[in-house]
Amino acid sequence: MQGGTGLKVSKNPNAALAAKPTNVRWRVFIMLLALVTINYVDRAVLSIAMPAIQKDLALDPAIVGVILSSFFWGYALMQIPSGWLSDKIRPDKVVYGAALSWGIVQTLTGFINGPKMLMTLRVLLGITEAPVMPGSSKLQAIWLSKSERGRGATIIDSGAPLGTAVGGPIIVAFMAWFGGWRGALIGAGILTIVVAYLVWRVIKGGPNANPKVNEAEREYIRKALEEEYEEHKRNATGLKIGPKDYLTARNFWCMCLGWFSFNTVFYGLMTWGPSYLAQTQNLDIKAIGGSILIIFGAGFIGEIIGGLITDKWREKGGNDNTVMRTMLSIAGIMTAISIFLLSKSTSVTMAITTLSFALFFLRWGGLYWSVPAAISQREHVGTVGGCMNFAGNIAGVITPIYVGIIVSTTGSYFLALMVFVFAGILMATVSSLINYNKKIGSVN
Repeated sequence: MQGGTGLKVSKNPNAALAAKPTNVRWRVFIMLLALVTINYVDRAVLSIAMPAIQKDLALDPAIVGVILSSFFWGYALMQIPSGWLSDKIRPDKVVYGAALSWGIVQTLTGFINGPKMLMTLRVLLGITEAPVMPGSSKLQAIWLSKSERGRGATIIDSGAPLGTAVGGPIIVAFMAWFGGWRGALIGAGILTIVVAYLVWRVIKGGPNANPKVNEAEREYIRKALEEEYEEHKRNATGLKIGPKDYLTARNFWCMCLGWFSFNTVFYGLMTWGPSYLAQTQNLDIKAIGGSILIIFGAGFIGEIIGGLITDKWREKGGNDNTVMRTMLSIAGIMTAISIFLLSKSTSVTMAITTLSFALFFLRWGGLYWSVPAAISQREHVGTVGGCMNFAGNIAGVITPIYVGIIVSTTGSYFLALMVFVFAGILMATVSSLINYNKKIGSVN
């Protein structure tokens, strides 16, 4: 399965259609949800444990910002290579190899002896986690029809708020069970390795190679993908599409800027949210864990609902442009309003409520993971997904740093929250400029 659907034409299509199709493709995406959830537990563990780490290692807020940012240096750097690799070889192998690697790195993080070692291992964690989202984006183009990708994208990406939500209680429990933050980091790494193996047992092979897929499901997927890409061929210019075509396309740059805006808010809240609650609302580590569960749990619910609304709207005849532009514009605008209200919060209840609303609507932005398959050629989906996530994770690199600088110099989170408000508005704006009906290289 290299760059194509991974499907062969059924030797007996009538028999395939007579049988009831299996639903292995949805099991694959449920397992990817589990893997992305653990991915974000591993990212969140440092943020949750940071108040304790900061105290033990006597770290200044500005240094904490750099450490929280360091994960994204390696993660952003490897996005495009990871996407390219997913296009060239089986993306399921790429995802599995990445998961095993980051589990090992996370385990080693529990043995740090200072900020330099911590920063180095966080960079390595970013490098090893990098392939999971571009690889999952490629798997969408192989396993799912166009009308199913809203759910597919949000199922995968909802692991981000779910992992951050359950990460709070899990890491707090690990800290209690395993002797503090070091035990929590080691426990998270071992958990990753176990989950990676369980995921691999389900996702290995494409629709044609996975033994649990019956002929009826293979035929369903093959027909849906054939119809999608035959339409693209009819509208194609006939010229070979290369990097220049993507780099000069409005769709490509709006996609990247929209995902950058989304990640500015999400990574800002993920990395600094626990410290914000501790410093402005005087919450202890247990209360922070419970609050993060509520806030990011709302994001998980919102993302699943957003995907369902999108695909149901499409199934009822909704035009892709109308559906996607509306959903993503609402996401950006409601996020901006919620964060603005957060800046005016006067109680713990109001802070948690406004943050929950912000995450509920922000996570509709997970629909962006269906955009690479919508606007790019089949053989480029992984690479385009990597480019999108590279742009998005530039926000992951810089946001924790400038939030740390703002807090260190002003003693307040207000200006940082206003940046998040602007990012929500920008996300809504650029999302409305993407043509979701046109693949790059098509004439219409």
